[in-house]
Amino acid sequence: MSDNLKILINTLPKKLKPVARFLRHQESASGLSTTRYIQDVSTCLIPKAVFSRSIEDLTENSFLETSEEALIYLSPTLLGEYVARKGFSKGLSNDLKKEVAQTGVNLIKKGNSATNKKVLPVKAAIALAATAIPLTEFSLNYIKNLMTLKLFNKSDFKNIASLEHNEEDKAHQEKVKQSAKKHIFGAAGVYAGLLGLAGLLATKGKNSNTLQKISEFIVAPGNKLFSKNEKAKNFVNKYFNIDFNSSPKGKLVLSKGQLTTCVLVGGCGYFGASADRGKENFKETATRFPLVALYVITGSELVEKGFKNYLHRYGKCKDVLNDKKESVPFENLGKLAEKLAKERGTTVEQEFKSLVKQKGLIFGLPYLFALGVMGFFVSGMTVRATKKRYNKEHKLS
Repeated sequence: MSDNLKILINTLPKKLKPVARFLRHQESASGLSTTRYIQDVSTCLIPKAVFSRSIEDLTENSFLETSEEALIYLSPTLLGEYVARKGFSKGLSNDLKKEVAQTGVNLIKKGNSATNKKVLPVKAAIALAATAIPLTEFSLNYIKNLMTLKLFNKSDFKNIASLEHNEEDKAHQEKVKQSAKKHIFGAAGVYAGLLGLAGLLATKGKNSNTLQKISEFIVAPGNKLFSKNEKAKNFVNKYFNIDFNSSPKGKLVLSKGQLTTCVLVGGCGYFGASADRGKENFKETATRFPLVALYVITGSELVEKGFKNYLHRYGKCKDVLNDKKESVPFENLGKLAEKLAKERGTTVEQEFKSLVKQKGLIFGLPYLFALGVMGFFVSGMTVRATKKRYNKEHKLS
């Protein structure tokens, strides 16, 4: 952030300063992890705690949400930047080590074959090493089942959700226990294989055409699958690419493709572990998962897009919203404030304050809507739907 922008932020009213700093952080590549972490804490953990049906339910939700949030939003950078990048980049020159921070899509677009031949296999190896995260996400629900068995000696979802208070079936408990162990060890075996492939790519990739093609597919799948369809290519590269994003400071940070991977792989564990504990748990998962999955991948973006269309239609926030319904980047607000101040005969500070308010409105209201409505609505609706289904099936309504 430029010194001039820092000075302008300091001129803002006390209540507006944190808004400005949050907006700036949200738009930075490194902001995706922490912003989404805050979103998930608010939209998942708090509402689930409010709607918990028993101490077992509260414990499970607290364990899952805190573990998942830290795993999905904070681990990628730690594992990718400080472990995998450091380990797999050892054979590269200092100049090429810097290139590792760029996305595979950008490297391929630049077309420097000499660089890509050495760097892309390393990037693919780093991406594969980070699959520990979705595979751990897959395992978490099975770990949760084991935890509830250990702490509360319960495996029947009807008892956990306070739908019934019956004696536990020991045979069912053993079945849940063995299934959990089997799937956890299975996920560990899959990761061992992927880690082996990562090592092969990093050490032999630059000398093998086959490994080069595999590397390119891992870091830019859209290029391989839809080379002649620009929209499809960009969509796949954005949402189904396990490569890391790059921050302005040259660090590896969480990408939307990694979020999608966590949702899809984790979802398999989510459904599998719930099915082990009974049809009521499975149906509750089927009710909640589609909405949660969409929210995790897109955040508040869908609501934000609709809100921008509304503002543009009625001529609101026009200083920061262009005809393409794109918001002016926060880093450019200082220069825009200077320009508007000259045109309107006002001060730069006044214009900057107005611009921050407009940016805050564009991002803030949809963000708060998603936090409140999506979080509490989904949690409350899920609990109510489960109870209603149970009552209907048992004719207790």
